[in-house]
Amino acid sequence: MMWNLWWRFGGAWQERESGITATLEQVRPDVVGLVETWAGDGTIQAQRLADRLGAAAALFAPTSLPPLPNPPEDPTQAGIDMGIGLISRWPVLATDVHDLPHGQRPGPPPTALLATVEHPHGPLHVIVSCIEWEPAYAADQLAQSRALAALATDPRLDGQLPVLLLADLNAAVDQPELAPLLDVMVDTWTAGGGDPNAVTLSSAVPDAPLEASKQTDRRIDHILARPGRVDSTITVPRVFLAGDHPINGRYPSDHFAVVADLQP
Repeated sequence: MMWNLWWRFGGAWQERESGITATLEQVRPDVVGLVETWAGDGTIQAQRLADRLGAAAALFAPTSLPPLPNPPEDPTQAGIDMGIGLISRWPVLATDVHDLPHGQRPGPPPTALLATVEHPHGPLHVIVSCIEWEPAYAADQLAQSRALAALATDPRLDGQLPVLLLADLNAAVDQPELAPLLDVMVDTWTAGGGDPNAVTLSSAVPDAPLEASKQTDRRIDHILARPGRVDSTITVPRVFLAGDHPINGRYPSDHFAVVADLQP
C-alpha cells in the first residue's frame, strides 16, 4: 500500500488520522509506504499507526518535499518534521536514506528511504519516496525519477522477491517524467488490471490542491516493481484504491491510497 497522508496540513489532522487508521485497519496491508507523514512531539505518525495495526516495524526519514510551511499555518505544525515512512508487518533488517538530486530547488535534498524487510520468502527491498511537482523544477523531477530508477535497479537488491517503489511521483504514467522508471519497472496498477481512468489526486476532494493542474485528476501515486531475478516476473492479482471516500464526513487525506496484491 502507498499513501500520501497530507502531513498536518488543513487544520484537522487529528480528525483525519482517525480516518487514516480506520482505512488501514480495513485494508490490513503487509507493507505501507507513507508520504507527507510527520514526526514530532516525541513520536512519529508511522509508529502511532503501526501500533494500531500490530505491525512489527515503523520507520521515518525526513525529507524536503513538500517544504514545511513558513511560518506554520497553525500551532500544531510548529516543530513538526515532514517525512516519508514505512510500516511493515515483518521486521526490518536494514535501512538506508538516499538524497535525491535537486539542482533547481534550493535547500536540503528530498530523500528516498530504502528498507530491507524480513519477508517469509526472503529479503524484500522497499523504496519509499516523493519527488518534485512544481513546473518550475521540472528538471529536478526528471533527475529524481532517474535517481530512483538507478536505486531500484541496483544489482545489490537482486534476490528472490521483487524490488518495490512506493512513491508519490507527482506524474501519471503517460507523462514523460515517469519514463526512466517505467523503462525498468512494472506499473502494478496496469499489470493488475486497474481502471485506466483511476485518479489518486481528485478535484472532488474539498482539500484538493487545484493549483497543481499537472497532477490533479490523475493517478500520481504509484506502486512500481521490478523482478528480483531475470528469470522471474511480476504477478499482480488485484489492485484497488482506498481512502477514496469520506469517513465521518471528512476525507482522510487529499490523496487516495493505492493498494496492490503481489504474488511472490
